[in-house]
Amino acid sequence: MTDVYYDPYDVEIDADPYPVYRRLREEAPLYYNDKHDFYAVSRYEDVEAGLGDPATFISGRGAILELIKANIEFPPGVIIFEDPPLHTVHRRLLSGIFTPRKVLALEPKIRDFCARSIDRTAGTGRFDFVADLGARMPMQTIGMLLGIPEADQEAIRDQVDDSLRTEEGKPMELDLDFLAGEAFGAYIDWRADHPSDDIMTDLLQAEFEDETGTRRRLTREEILTYVTIVAGAGNETTNRLIGWAGKVLADHPAQRAELAANHALIPNAIEELLRFEPPAHHMARYVTRDVEVHGRTVPEGSVMMFLVAAANRDGNRHTDGDAFDIHRTVGPQLTFGRGTHFCLGAALARLEGKIALEEILKRYPTWEIETGAKLAPTSTVRGFESLPARV
Repeated sequence: MTDVYYDPYDVEIDADPYPVYRRLREEAPLYYNDKHDFYAVSRYEDVEAGLGDPATFISGRGAILELIKANIEFPPGVIIFEDPPLHTVHRRLLSGIFTPRKVLALEPKIRDFCARSIDRTAGTGRFDFVADLGARMPMQTIGMLLGIPEADQEAIRDQVDDSLRTEEGKPMELDLDFLAGEAFGAYIDWRADHPSDDIMTDLLQAEFEDETGTRRRLTREEILTYVTIVAGAGNETTNRLIGWAGKVLADHPAQRAELAANHALIPNAIEELLRFEPPAHHMARYVTRDVEVHGRTVPEGSVMMFLVAAANRDGNRHTDGDAFDIHRTVGPQLTFGRGTHFCLGAALARLEGKIALEEILKRYPTWEIETGAKLAPTSTVRGFESLPARV
């Protein structure tokens, strides 16, 4: 027996969960929490295998503990909460629209926006990694992809943020009205009459074969749901990545100096940041059959939480996993998931992180984090609501 306790809603644990993760890996590789009634695995091989088994551990009941417990029926198009064959159809459709060409074409625009955002802080002696850049750049980028006017992007971002916030220590309450996507309704209707080179137009014009074998176009409701999911997923995680870049590199000034002197090291540094401080610490799944894990039976109908952040630091996968090292050969990691639900926006998140770090280091090669850094209250992603620094 072990007295190790893990609770995703515990604010004190969330402040620094890594000692708990280490104990889970060592003492309770299959952990059960009776207060919230979920199982959890924390070792790399267990998380990788579970995320790669979408028949046993399904996403169709939700991928967040509180959503699975709520037994909610999601509207079609919530791709992160779908299983094959519907998920296969929707993912194929989005993959054909969310192309490398579209992502790479954004680079000069992302760089320009980054430069303008950072330059606004010139001469102040202060830069907030979240307020001045992290909270603004991802929605700007998603807005470019979707075709949302820049003047409206901040209001949309605030709606996305509000839909994911929780009270400290409490589960997230799903905003089904937001998920239905009416925040984007006016833009969809405008684009129907004014097509452009953006994802919204692509979705309106796309023809595909649905799960019944019928060839058709997407309904307005399906497009609204797609756009809402893309906006939410693309905003929160990249925002957190930029915040963690500020904090982790402040804690490792010698490595920061290497990056400032040699920008060729930045792409691998982004990989290491994603491994070391992943924005999403866990992914939950509904268990479809009795399954044996570490000699115990996890019964059908359970919730399994895959602790990605714990797995990413597993010493059996990454030597000295609790150390940050920009020269590490990171290789495969679990930050963007695995298998069927591997994140469609991974390439975009990496690009945004790379550009942000390049532009920050050009202007501010050194910084010190001020008091006032605050973790955001959400049970789904972990990162800073503000991260002010002296530069």
